[in-house]
Amino acid sequence: MKGGIGQLMKQAQQMQANMKKAQEEMASMMVTGESGAGMVKVTMNCRHEVARVEIDEEMIGDDKEMLEDLVAAAFNDAARKVESTVQEKFSGMASGLNLPPGMKLPF
Repeated sequence: MKGGIGQLMKQAQQMQANMKKAQEEMASMMVTGESGAGMVKVTMNCRHEVARVEIDEEMIGDDKEMLEDLVAAAFNDAARKVESTVQEKFSGMASGLNLPPGMKLPF
């Protein structure tokens, strides 16, 4: 039993180190969400920090409400891409664990 606990602690420490490394990588991994056929783009890292917002010149005009909607849609597209990227990144780490159904990393 003692060896089992030691092995479990070793695995937990390794997983903690892997998660720290993955979180550092996420800060530099960038994704871009788009809307309006690419006329509005939002680029963010995998920590949901927005790095850039690009708006095509043609979009800057009288229709403020439409532009606001397109910026929101581009942001939401980027956020979905972040979630997908993070899920993919952490799925390998979780595969070695016997997590209950519905529980996912990062917690």
